[in-house]
Amino acid sequence: MQPLSPVLSEARRIVIKVGSSLVTNEGRGLDEQAVGQWCRQMAALVREGREIIMVSSGAIAEGMKRLGWARRPHAVHELQAAAAVGQMGLAQMYERQLVSHGLGSAQVLLTHADLADRERYLNARSTLLTLLGHGVLPVINENDTVVTHEIRFGDNDTLGALVANLVDADLLIILTDQQGLYTADPRHDPAAEFVHEAQAGDAGLERMAGGAGSGIGTGGMITKVLAAKRAAGSGASTVIAWGREPDALLRLARGERIGTLLVAPTRRHHARKQWMLDHLQLQGSVRIDAGAAAKLRDEGKSLLPIGMTAVQGQFARGDVIAILDEGGAELARGLANYSSAEARLLCRKPSAEIAATLGYAVEPEMVHRDNLALLD
Repeated sequence: MQPLSPVLSEARRIVIKVGSSLVTNEGRGLDEQAVGQWCRQMAALVREGREIIMVSSGAIAEGMKRLGWARRPHAVHELQAAAAVGQMGLAQMYERQLVSHGLGSAQVLLTHADLADRERYLNARSTLLTLLGHGVLPVINENDTVVTHEIRFGDNDTLGALVANLVDADLLIILTDQQGLYTADPRHDPAAEFVHEAQAGDAGLERMAGGAGSGIGTGGMITKVLAAKRAAGSGASTVIAWGREPDALLRLARGERIGTLLVAPTRRHHARKQWMLDHLQLQGSVRIDAGAAAKLRDEGKSLLPIGMTAVQGQFARGDVIAILDEGGAELARGLANYSSAEARLLCRKPSAEIAATLGYAVEPEMVHRDNLALLD
């Protein structure tokens, strides 16, 4: 048995993506028994203190079955109709299974436009993190009912990677109908060797991956390899594993090496910090008092509005801003939860007064500690 992997055992925030062929038992209908097994394992992980987000395919495949279609349609309006029909059963099934294990669930439908627009991106992030904070497991799918070919993700492997980036996940687990990645297609090349571990983004992995694996979904091993590359951009490693492996999620969380592990070159916090520090031009800054500076530097706290003394420049919510100490020296950088105009109104205000001051409250912090990088 191979040694346990700390990349797996130390992961706290995990995105799990499961493919259409698994969810719908190769298109024969929603496989409630299989989904129940994954839900049981996810509930156990949540009880351990892990944060879990599920990205589930299956709406279109289930809709096809309910509509009596044997082949996946190509017309966008037919795909949208199938998604609308299938999404009902998919959401009900996850809710039923998760509640049976004492876990609340929420349905979240996303499109590429939601993640391309900065404000909608931040709203989606805030919603997901709020759900996790309340112990609710989000079940995410692409909003196929309204999406078009021009803006669709194309496959839920990509969506899983984008969600991992969105929430700063430690690990992306892609459950599929294959054991993992091979050096070549084992169905055609008897010399193909199984890839137990590699570095995400290695160009050689893309050459190994083939085309779509089934007529039920739209992905294939190549989309999983590319998803791992994308997830690694924010420091998340990826596992590609067989979805029907007994207790796969629990064993992976213990560090057991199941399937193919594609390790991110940099860990999550380093990748995010480096991204913020790489900004050469900043739109603005906030100056803070000595007490707030000590909270950030010595205690790893978030920046609250009450600690701000002045705001410079023009910036929008989600922009990278500089955080300056009393003398004007740059202490840190972070993602602003409020625009410069809003921040000026919030200076010296306690978080409890944000809603009264602005008429609404997005977050209690000006910069959350997860979105803050101290300068060395």
